[in-house]
Amino acid sequence: MYIIGENIHIISEKVKEALTNRDREFFMDLAVRQVEAGAKAVDINLGPRKKDWAEVFPWIVETVETVVDVPLSIDTTNVDGMEAALKTIKKNQAILNSTSAEPERLEKIPALAKKYNAKVIALTMGTSGIPVEADARVNIAVETLIPHMMEIGFNMSDLIIDPLVLTTSGCQQYCPHLIETVRMLQYAWDPAPQISVGLSNVSNAVPNENRPLINRVYLSMLMGVGLQMMIANPFDKEQNDVIKWIESKDMSTPLARIYNKIAERTANSEEPQIEDFDLKDPDQSAIWKTTQILLNKVIYADAYLNN
Repeated sequence: MYIIGENIHIISEKVKEALTNRDREFFMDLAVRQVEAGAKAVDINLGPRKKDWAEVFPWIVETVETVVDVPLSIDTTNVDGMEAALKTIKKNQAILNSTSAEPERLEKIPALAKKYNAKVIALTMGTSGIPVEADARVNIAVETLIPHMMEIGFNMSDLIIDPLVLTTSGCQQYCPHLIETVRMLQYAWDPAPQISVGLSNVSNAVPNENRPLINRVYLSMLMGVGLQMMIANPFDKEQNDVIKWIESKDMSTPLARIYNKIAERTANSEEPQIEDFDLKDPDQSAIWKTTQILLNKVIYADAYLNN
């Protein structure tokens, strides 16, 4: 699994404070620890920075590149900020996060990525928003995103499709369709495009104590349909265990067997079955309940684990 570390994110109060104070040591430490935890790239999401982008993006790139040798993902809606970062990056091929099928962004961001030999993440979202159904999301990739990349002579191996994970709290119906989108995208073009997701989006607006479990169960489903890249938290040790168990087909513990079973069922276009789980085990019971909300079988509520 190629993890793009998500932790330099303006939503974090600590990141906001460090950015205000231009605290280089904070960002250096956070970047290093993510890489040491297994991140193979580092996402930098500082928001649009409409007033200070010309100073902030080069500053953060230079700060992070001082201490790590992995690619940087520039995560902003500010196209000028993207270019300011690209001009500063020296070590590795950058990732632009992101374009969509919206005409203005599709015109500007892939061209910018091509100019600076960067990879680009392309969202399956058009002017009318994000479709629910897997077919519609795949069609955005096949009919709009990929043809545009080919038209401008973009290196297709540098294209990463993001079919857009949305939260189970409020957008629960999207969760199973996203799984099928990841499955289908791998057969939608030859060669298949790279696919990435923002894993933790599935648990946005969920109580903090439940977020890691929802992320891990969804991850096992997505790995079942072939996901090999994601923006995620590399500090989640249990998440990293799930990755290791599924990639190595480790069946040495009850939890390892359960997560492998979920991945296997999903790979075979099956749903997890209640008989797969020992519901007397609180951990397995919680995982079973989580599969049901992610498959939209049970309506999500914050207290779903208590039901």
